[in-house]
Amino acid sequence: MPLPSSFWLDEMATVFVAQQGSDHPSLADAAPQAWRSWYYPVIRLNGAVFGYSEVAARLPSILAMAAFLVLLAALARRLIHSEAGWLAVFACLALPGFNYQAANARPYALGMCVFAAALLFLVRWFDFGRWRDGLPFAASAALVLYIHLLFWPSCLVFVLYAAERVARGGTPVNWKRAVLVFALCACALLPVMAQTLSLLRDARAHVIAPLPSLWQLLRSLELPLVLGCAAALWLIARLRRWRPYAEKLSWSAMVLVAGWWLCQPVLLYAFSWWTGDAVFVPRYLQLALPGAALATTAMAARFIPAGQWRCVSVAFALGVFVFLGQWRQPWPRHHNSDWRAAARAVNQLEAAGEIPVICPSPFIEARPPAWRPDYPLPGFLYAHLAVYPVSGRIYLFPFENSPPAELRASTLARGALSSSRRFLIYGWEPQVNFWRAWFAHRPEFANWRQRRIGPFADVDIVLFEAVAL
Repeated sequence: MPLPSSFWLDEMATVFVAQQGSDHPSLADAAPQAWRSWYYPVIRLNGAVFGYSEVAARLPSILAMAAFLVLLAALARRLIHSEAGWLAVFACLALPGFNYQAANARPYALGMCVFAAALLFLVRWFDFGRWRDGLPFAASAALVLYIHLLFWPSCLVFVLYAAERVARGGTPVNWKRAVLVFALCACALLPVMAQTLSLLRDARAHVIAPLPSLWQLLRSLELPLVLGCAAALWLIARLRRWRPYAEKLSWSAMVLVAGWWLCQPVLLYAFSWWTGDAVFVPRYLQLALPGAALATTAMAARFIPAGQWRCVSVAFALGVFVFLGQWRQPWPRHHNSDWRAAARAVNQLEAAGEIPVICPSPFIEARPPAWRPDYPLPGFLYAHLAVYPVSGRIYLFPFENSPPAELRASTLARGALSSSRRFLIYGWEPQVNFWRAWFAHRPEFANWRQRRIGPFADVDIVLFEAVAL
């Protein structure tokens, strides 16, 4: 249902990079390593076939997440119980963040899919010792970081699982073969590791969140789902007098499930506090959500007897559908942004005559010296103008106030804006509110009236007009 809704900010960046290429000059000051992800060529190829509409750009994520669910079900059947696949799938669908990424034109769904494939190859390799599983594991494990650099914490799961299997024995894979395959994976990662180290030097310029609290870490673990599902099934088992499942989860399965669940949030939390560069952002944590779903399934398995898995899975699915459906919205938005409608409103106002448009960049990287008043368009810092073009004379402003921004605003207030008799402020709502107050206190606009055209979710437009005397 959210597929046709407006792109949000990072999705517009996706379309910009796919159309302009990762070597576009404007990306040099905007975390260039991040835009070299192998996800963007996928979007470019998809765009060449289907175009760059909202539905088309989100199609690869839908397909990747559908494939991911197949892989997750296979892992649940192999690690937990032969009938656990559907419950693991529905446990994923009980997580709003997981569903969000399925309709998100960003690398996360593809990264989840490749990560799950790497885990499945890894488990099969240690079960059967076949090179046809070991080599695809090395390739897919390396590919995870080529899709998104900040998935590195979850890659520790590969090492932990391999070490546990080899240390405990019972696998055809010995230490020498394990080291060889992991060495191949490490060699494939050398280029991306160099990119990551260069990105760390400038990480603070791209930080968008404060340092996380312990409460945020606990919330990221999705404990209500994991513990709540286990408690509900324990109660049902007691009431129905079900015999508990006799077979315990293997140590290797526990290591894999716990690692997938915990590595991403715990290590990003520790990294944020250790370096002072907060990367504990919900979308960076969502690779751990399937781990929480597997943990939910593993804990529930203790109370589900053979022959009851299908009934429990169907009941769980109905509960997810009823309680998580956005029933009050016929067409819910994918994100709390409507840049498309806002750009349309600007262009409708422009139809009555050209209006100067004050346009702050919504990207945090838009600071001097990367930003300048004569910043060339199309450019990454104003990707929204390339994806949803607006008419009029555009005056570019940085992400936040600064002496160069105030100097530019003062010059425009004395000249182009006051002489035009009307102008617009268009952008992210907090920025629009700031500049609205700033211009309202200027003597040039003392007798001008303000009219809010929005809001369009978290996007806003304010029209300043001179009052006729």
